[in-house]
Amino acid sequence: MLSKKSKYAINALVYLAKQEDNRMVVVQEIAEEEHIPRKFLEAILLDLKRNGILGSKKGKGGGYYLLQRPNEINLADIMRLFDGPIALLPCATYKFFEKCEECRDEETCGIRDAIVELRNQTVNFLKARSLEDILNRENELRDGERMTRQPRRSEDN
Repeated sequence: MLSKKSKYAINALVYLAKQEDNRMVVVQEIAEEEHIPRKFLEAILLDLKRNGILGSKKGKGGGYYLLQRPNEINLADIMRLFDGPIALLPCATYKFFEKCEECRDEETCGIRDAIVELRNQTVNFLKARSLEDILNRENELRDGERMTRQPRRSEDN
C-alpha cells in the first residue's frame, strides 16, 4: 500500500510540475493547495531535495522547484525513497534483499519466483510512469469530463 508520505510526495511533485517556467513555490502554498500538513510536507520536501529531485532557494522570492524535468521523475523512484522496497517479500526485492527464514532453496522457491515476476511487472509499470504522464492523464480525464458534460446534439434537428 502506498504510504501517506509517498502519496504526499507525489502530490507535491505534481503540483510543482504544473508551475509555469518551473516557478519556485513556498511550502505553505503547496500545503494549502494539496491539503498536506505543513510540518509533514517540510520533511518530505527536504528528503526530495537531499535526493536531488528538488532544489530550493531561501529568502524573498524563494521556495522549492524541480531539478529534473517532469518526464525524468518516475513513480518507482519516489515510492522507493519513502516506502523502501516495492516487492511483497524481502527475498524478492532488488535493492533490499533479505533471505527468508523459512525458505529452503531460493532458486527453486515457487512463491519467490511468482513474487519476483509481480515485482518486475510492478517496477516496470511504475518506472514507465513519470510526473509528465500523470499531468497528461489528468488533462485527458478533465477533457473527457468536459465532453460528457456538454449537451448532446440531437440528430433530428
